[in-house]
Amino acid sequence: MERVGIGIIGCGNISGAYLKAMAGFDILEIRGIADLNQAAAEAKAAEFNVPVSTIDRLMREPKVEIILNLTIPRAHVEVGLKALAAGKHTYSEKPLGINFAEGKKLAEAAKKAGLRIGAAPDTFLGGGHQTSRAVVDSGALGLAVGGTASFMRPGHESWHPNPDFYYDIGGGPMLDMGPYYITDLVNLFGPVKSVAGFATMLRRERTITSEPRRGEIIQVKVPTHIAGVLSFENGAVVQVTMSFDVAGHKHVPIEIYGTEGTLLVPDPNFFKGPISLLKKGGEFEDYPVDQPYADDNYRSIGLADMAYAIRNDRPHRANGDLALHVLEVMEAFGIAAETGKTVAISTTVERPAPLSDSLVNGVLGK
Repeated sequence: MERVGIGIIGCGNISGAYLKAMAGFDILEIRGIADLNQAAAEAKAAEFNVPVSTIDRLMREPKVEIILNLTIPRAHVEVGLKALAAGKHTYSEKPLGINFAEGKKLAEAAKKAGLRIGAAPDTFLGGGHQTSRAVVDSGALGLAVGGTASFMRPGHESWHPNPDFYYDIGGGPMLDMGPYYITDLVNLFGPVKSVAGFATMLRRERTITSEPRRGEIIQVKVPTHIAGVLSFENGAVVQVTMSFDVAGHKHVPIEIYGTEGTLLVPDPNFFKGPISLLKKGGEFEDYPVDQPYADDNYRSIGLADMAYAIRNDRPHRANGDLALHVLEVMEAFGIAAETGKTVAISTTVERPAPLSDSLVNGVLGK
């Protein structure tokens, strides 16, 4: 099968994970990597032995079919629109955009151009989450009742070398970590119908404690503790908390409740992780992960699935409709907090096809 040419724009912290994982998917051929900071592009190209390029050159290169957009969130849509205008499919880091309006603009531009868009997270394609999906689909939990989704940490200024954008417009725990949790919940339950929520911003400044900028003060411009409820079209109700203000917690990242059982789902920021199943009247027991892609960090599997989908003329899983739906849901928490009202979600989406065998034919493989 002919390989799909990839042009990478953005050489930030996440690019290394993508470049490492992309080497494991034969369908992907990196045609160049670029950044506004040419020195950063040259360093990353040398580290991973890939061609260095420029943004303009990648947009013009006929052998680049997909632009992999690893820029900061505020640039996702701007770069995506340029890629579409250049006739390229585009796949971006999460979130699709920093608000629903601009995400919708990108989605509409892609449809008008007859091109594909995709977006992270793709962790829901990992073995831990696909096994969880199989348990839900088997009916072992009975009727879907609800669940919890919890991410609560002190904040990224303790480890990230340049944490400013996490507290700028387009950042915050919901747009940063929410995509992992909400995408996985949609994978498990289907589309969200409505959202209720609250949000707080307890501190207006943060002190960086990581290197090399230890001691610098950064401004906080977005809520840093968000809590609320998702009502799904299938009737399930899930409590969600995303926070950069909490010292720590003991909640399992995702718990799924049904009339006949409860499922403890792995951390959606990772592809693997333990699963526990409680059947009504019994005790929690470890559940074997029997799906592929559960033994490593596969950040690029969504891109690889998109590449195979292009070659096989089938839908890709980490698609624009899914990313746009998740973006609208995340924004709804803020709207609900500001208005004190439950927010109806205007988009809907089909659950992505389960991944059980092969990326090649829609069911896994290289």
